[in-house]
Amino acid sequence: YIRTMSDSVDSTSDSEPDNAQYVFFRDRPEWDDVEPVPQDDGPTPVVRIAYSDKFRDCFDYFRAILKANELSERAFELTRVAATLNPANYTVWHYRRILIKELKKDLAEEKKFVSEIIEWEAKNYQLWYHRRIIVDWNKDASGELDFIEETLEKDAKNYHAWGHRQWVLKEFKLWDGELEYVDTLLREDLRNNSAWNQRYFVIGNTSGFSEEVVGREVKYSLEFIKKAPNNESAWNYLSGVLIGRSKCSFPGLKDTCVDMREKYIVSPHLYSFLAEIYEEEAVRNRESYSQAHELYNRLATDIDAIRAKYWSYRAKRLVQKVDAFDEMEKEIEET
Repeated sequence: YIRTMSDSVDSTSDSEPDNAQYVFFRDRPEWDDVEPVPQDDGPTPVVRIAYSDKFRDCFDYFRAILKANELSERAFELTRVAATLNPANYTVWHYRRILIKELKKDLAEEKKFVSEIIEWEAKNYQLWYHRRIIVDWNKDASGELDFIEETLEKDAKNYHAWGHRQWVLKEFKLWDGELEYVDTLLREDLRNNSAWNQRYFVIGNTSGFSEEVVGREVKYSLEFIKKAPNNESAWNYLSGVLIGRSKCSFPGLKDTCVDMREKYIVSPHLYSFLAEIYEEEAVRNRESYSQAHELYNRLATDIDAIRAKYWSYRAKRLVQKVDAFDEMEKEIEET
């Protein structure tokens, strides 16, 4: 019984390759003993989904075996057709996993089946989850990173592929070469926010963010920021690696940002990052205070006016912080 890609992509299509004839389950002799269970849409359905005859026939029989809890080879074959017709159906995959264990199916063959569907249904949570379970049961991740890489070549920001890759890396300790792979992706597309996220994930799970590593990553971020100052991904990564650390403690970081501003580079990410550096210095350096206040005002009135209220709030908070510090200093002097 033939499965086609067109059946899953378009459930209203009954076409087959090479003019092959699909046989409905109701016409298959081995299913004569099963009473199909139609979908219950209630007595007065408002908008009934226009399922194809093939889709309706398959899932009527699927509901029947599910109801009977049938654990058989024919049930396993039915789940293959059902999963192809609707790869997003969680119940189909869940029942198929029960059958795989009960029938002691070849896990390598199952992974091949999943790979075929991913070829044309790559953004499907249920599908990737099923693949993860199969890989986990088999305790074998051979070929997984290569397969995911091929998937990401078609769409470098496929959330499901990245999530699976992170699980594989962590579960099987396959960290070697991952930073180099991410670097390749970023040099191909420096706006690939998924790759920036992956870089943070890899470092966080391997070397950690020591002072030496953070210093290296600051330089790495700036290399890409200079190429595209309005690329938010690189700025977010830079801010992320500096969480819990003073932005003023890394030589050259402030100077690089000031130099970019002096070159008339207008970027909300540059201005906000530089404002935060000045804000760190503001309580002890009134020139930095003035610079930070000016940058927040520029962001509110010109550069990032759509978030004017936020930047006005940041400017107001800056004033309050400096005033509070001055008040504290005054109290200390009086005592």
